[in-house]
Amino acid sequence: MAEILGTVGGFGSSMFFVPIASYFLDFHSVLGITALFHVSSNVTKIFFFRKGYSTKLIINIGIPAVLFVILGSYISRFIKTDILEILLGCFLVCVSLLLLLFKKIIIKPTTFNSVSGGIISGFIAGLLGTGGAIRGITLSAFSLPHDVFIATSAIIDLGIDSSRSVVYYLNGYITKDILYLVPILLVVSITGTWIGKKILGRMSEDQFKSTVLLLILITGIITLLKFV
Repeated sequence: MAEILGTVGGFGSSMFFVPIASYFLDFHSVLGITALFHVSSNVTKIFFFRKGYSTKLIINIGIPAVLFVILGSYISRFIKTDILEILLGCFLVCVSLLLLLFKKIIIKPTTFNSVSGGIISGFIAGLLGTGGAIRGITLSAFSLPHDVFIATSAIIDLGIDSSRSVVYYLNGYITKDILYLVPILLVVSITGTWIGKKILGRMSEDQFKSTVLLLILITGIITLLKFV
């Protein structure tokens, strides 16, 4: 479900996968397995939406995102997992409310904004496991065709997840006892992306995005309620 919703909503599966997986694994392990899951997920998206991509945006957003995801991933080892989960819940609630209340939120398609979006999305992805919403807002400013949007986002995300996977491994988040999930999640990513692409051809993207944002809001609230 996380892969399907992430594909259609354009926010990436980690917006759902991270908080849900945190009910089954400790948060540091969740960060590790999410990075591995996203590598396969992004390769799948690049294959299914391979009609085109924006080289300029891959450079302007992708390079700063990769640099700052390494920083965020490194810093995560010094923060208690409970605090990381609370920060994740707050992030999900704030982002979903922002996009629900200000549906026409637009940033100017400038190089400065694309680089800034890459920095913020990369750092949050490294620290909390998900930064797709910020990257999605940034890419939306450039009015890309849907296939180009998803392919460009996936290529950037592939660089982000490959980089943080190395740091998470060095941090000890990726252990042998969770590696059995990798082939399972590969199948999940292929299936979910394929279903997501089919849904995109059958319903209004705006309507579905509103539904996805409501689910993200609920997910964020549930994540926070664990600590009440």
